[in-house]
Amino acid sequence: MKEYDEVRDQLLNMLEELDDRLGKITNDVRHTDQPLAQDFSEQATETENDEVLDALGNAARDEVEKIRQAISRIDAGTYGICLGCGEPIKKERLAVLPYAKLCMHCAEHNPQS
Repeated sequence: MKEYDEVRDQLLNMLEELDDRLGKITNDVRHTDQPLAQDFSEQATETENDEVLDALGNAARDEVEKIRQAISRIDAGTYGICLGCGEPIKKERLAVLPYAKLCMHCAEHNPQS
């Protein structure tokens, strides 16, 4: 859909940035740059950091999936239509959250989606 070509490009750029971020997180968790420290207290700190990085990675993977779904909706011609009620999603919401799949009303009543 020509109307959303710019949004599609924006979403593709977001995917590229997230892919780079996930690669860095993966390298940090795998300690590819340097192995775990020999000191037990340092290892504990590094393990805690790995847990934070893992959570960040999970959030990024979730965002990647949402972006891919939005691109699919653009390609299918259903982008900008609320999956909850079928009404148009306001352009202001899509500008802030380009992968939004619910209008504000439905999002407020179903925050898990």
